[in-house]
Amino acid sequence: MAVAAASPRDPDGRKRKCRPGTCGRRVSPGRCSAAACTGHGLLHGELEPARGLCLLPIQGREETHLCSLSVGRKYELYSMDWDLKEDLRDCLVAAAPYGGPIALLRNPWHKEKAASVRPVLEIYSASGMPLASLLWKSGPVVSLGWSAEEELLCVQEDGVVLVYGLHGDFRRHFSMGNEVLQNRVLDARIFHTEFGSGVAILTGAHRFTLSANVGDLKLRRMPEVPGLQSAPSCWTTLFQERVAHILLAVGPDLYLLDHAACSAVTPPGLSPGVSSFLQMAVSFTYRHLALFTDTGCIWMGTASLKEKLCEFNCNIRAPPKQMVWCSRPRSKERAVVVAWERRLMVVGDAPESIQYPWRVACWQLRFVLDEDSYLVPELDGVRIFSRSTHEFLHEVPVASEEIFKIASMAPGALLLEAQKEYEKESQKADEYLREIQELGQLTQAVQQCIEAAGHEHRPDMQKSLLRAASFGKCFLDRFSPDSFVRMCQELRVLNAVRDYHIGIPLTYSQLVLRRLYPLAIQICEYLRLPEVQGVSRILAHWACYKVQQKDVSDEDVARAINQKLGDTPGVSYSDIAARAYGCGRTELAIKLLEYEPRSGEQVPLLLKMKRSKLALNKAIESGDTDLVFTVLLHLKNELNRGDFFMTLRNQPMALSLYRQYCKHQELETLKDLYNQDDNHQELGSFHIRASYASEERIEGRVAALQTAADAFYKAKNEFAAKATEDQMRLLRLQRRLEDELGGRFLDLSLHDTVTTLILGGHSKRSEQLARDFRIPDKRLWWLKLTALADLGDWEELEKFSKSKKSPIGYLPFVEICMKQHNKYEAKKYASRVGPEQKVKALLLVGDVAQAADVAIEHRNEAEMSLVLSHCTGATDGATADKIQRARAQAQKK
Repeated sequence: MAVAAASPRDPDGRKRKCRPGTCGRRVSPGRCSAAACTGHGLLHGELEPARGLCLLPIQGREETHLCSLSVGRKYELYSMDWDLKEDLRDCLVAAAPYGGPIALLRNPWHKEKAASVRPVLEIYSASGMPLASLLWKSGPVVSLGWSAEEELLCVQEDGVVLVYGLHGDFRRHFSMGNEVLQNRVLDARIFHTEFGSGVAILTGAHRFTLSANVGDLKLRRMPEVPGLQSAPSCWTTLFQERVAHILLAVGPDLYLLDHAACSAVTPPGLSPGVSSFLQMAVSFTYRHLALFTDTGCIWMGTASLKEKLCEFNCNIRAPPKQMVWCSRPRSKERAVVVAWERRLMVVGDAPESIQYPWRVACWQLRFVLDEDSYLVPELDGVRIFSRSTHEFLHEVPVASEEIFKIASMAPGALLLEAQKEYEKESQKADEYLREIQELGQLTQAVQQCIEAAGHEHRPDMQKSLLRAASFGKCFLDRFSPDSFVRMCQELRVLNAVRDYHIGIPLTYSQLVLRRLYPLAIQICEYLRLPEVQGVSRILAHWACYKVQQKDVSDEDVARAINQKLGDTPGVSYSDIAARAYGCGRTELAIKLLEYEPRSGEQVPLLLKMKRSKLALNKAIESGDTDLVFTVLLHLKNELNRGDFFMTLRNQPMALSLYRQYCKHQELETLKDLYNQDDNHQELGSFHIRASYASEERIEGRVAALQTAADAFYKAKNEFAAKATEDQMRLLRLQRRLEDELGGRFLDLSLHDTVTTLILGGHSKRSEQLARDFRIPDKRLWWLKLTALADLGDWEELEKFSKSKKSPIGYLPFVEICMKQHNKYEAKKYASRVGPEQKVKALLLVGDVAQAADVAIEHRNEAEMSLVLSHCTGATDGATADKIQRARAQAQKK
């Protein structure tokens, strides 16, 4: 890393020069001038004698760097122009990461004030521009914090969390549970994970409650710490294996709380003699942990507490006000920034790539602060702001270090010098360029300058490095310009959003939340982002802001949004309508939903707005039955039964679908529907189904059938009524048969009942039953024929066939006998078959020759063809010839 903080020129305009003997080696603190070791006014370096580090300007830079260890640099982001009436230490402070806004709650409750003075919540941009100011009218606040969506979370003492927008607009509130309400909040933390932003609460009962995602609130009560009688000396949240944990210190002990247990943990390699932990800090990515002990030691290691990075004794035992990590992604150098009231210290582990005879495990750098300051950890450094300035402290990127370190011979440094000499029209430009080309490092030099330009904050330095890269590209045959063009585009965007009036010292992704819509759209178009990812998202956010303008009528707002958005891809009118509903503008939300083409997005919001009947109309228009069912079930729970049925009566499609649902899920509701509609036909059918589905006793079943018959009579369906009465008679008869004969008759059909009686040898009973229920003779003969054949009672079957002339003829007797594989009995009946069916009967019993004679006798072409189709092989050859001759003679005639 490397820390920058002094001007490269003296007041008289001359360049400062590094003193001999002070660059790249150990020096005495007395050898460093005050001018060389002074920062921008926020930090004044106090150098650690044991390390011999010196802050000196290098290579014409306004920042200051460490000459020997290249630790980091700091530069001023903004000169703060806010008018703070109180010191930062007298306010609750929260600053959002990624160059986000700053929230201050003046006059907090821990400071004694007149009862009539209310606290004031103020929100500023990172440059100190006021964004919002509101008088606090709610309860005492314990902690402030920003969510990942840049919503301000205000945790009150009663466990209620109030959520405000970037411009002070109230969004919503939620509670952390009854236990927190009863025991009050002692302390709170707002933390960020891959799932969103979470809140962790320490209650007065010394128990922890947390939610890992306030957007999908699920409260989790952490296990109790054994023997904990007072608040822990310090605690923080960890995020490991996709689960949030609590790490807390109680005296010399550390405890890790997860969802199931409380475990004691010990940092590896911790020096003995520690009786208390005063402060702890987890890195931005939750990979590393720092602990500050009462002995003045700073322990640094992995967040899993399995590996120690280093340990350093700072000789300060007072508890620090803040301690945060300062490291760059994918960097092997790690540092911790510790702040007291007017003192700041940077401590880190020595990089493995640097070898010194005096190699040690840690280094440190101390500063004296001119005024109260606040630290904001970032992904790649630390923001430090006070009443007057806002600065950024971070590790010097490798490309910048290679180019700007004193006496650097890196290809990027030589290319930068070559370009400067070229502008002076000096021949040295050719010498530097030849030196780079001879080493074959021109491509590397161009890449170094491009990369270093991306890490510069000052536009003039960016331009200088990019000019050098452009100069070097001219001497390369095959160098893709994509990286150069992309860097130019990104720097233009960054410089635009870093403007003081915008105050976002980072990327364009935070722009839309500041309502700088025209600039955001221009950036998207300039970077050629896909419309769905860029302009559409910005327009959607603009529309969400537009619906909050309550001084404009609903009609005008809806028309303006539709004219601006039209059919822009990626924009959801339902999301905009949801925001309007959240602002209390229900009618505007309904108007906006008219522009939403997807019914699946319209209906849920209409239900949420309690416009269920309108939601039902939209669902029916969509033709989506699942959507209609969703609305119907919602209406059923929302309306009383009478109103619900009246609503269905006016919607035939919905009524039909609901009936289908009730047939499978709610039979009683289906009966009520039929009763209300006086639909006696369907009511009768319902009672018939109910008689068999729910009634086991014969009396109950008969009663249900009687109700069904009455309904059919009311519906003027006499056939159904008579059939139902017949079924009632059959049930009573079946019960009597079971009582008299035994066996099972209930629930059999009329035909099965007759068949069962025949099989049981009760022919007279079966005939009486047939007469009672007017079974036709043909059907009765079929039933008796089949039953006797199945029974194998051929003698009784023959008697039955001779009892009187068969109403069904005798061919069925032949067919049934052959089905039972009894050709002998079948031949008995074949001779009795009438002439029109004689051939078919003979063929069934296999008498092909006689069948041929009968067919020839009848001179029936169809019968002769049928016989021919049954003639096979040599055995039937004579018969086939006979038929063919008969055909020929018939044709001659």
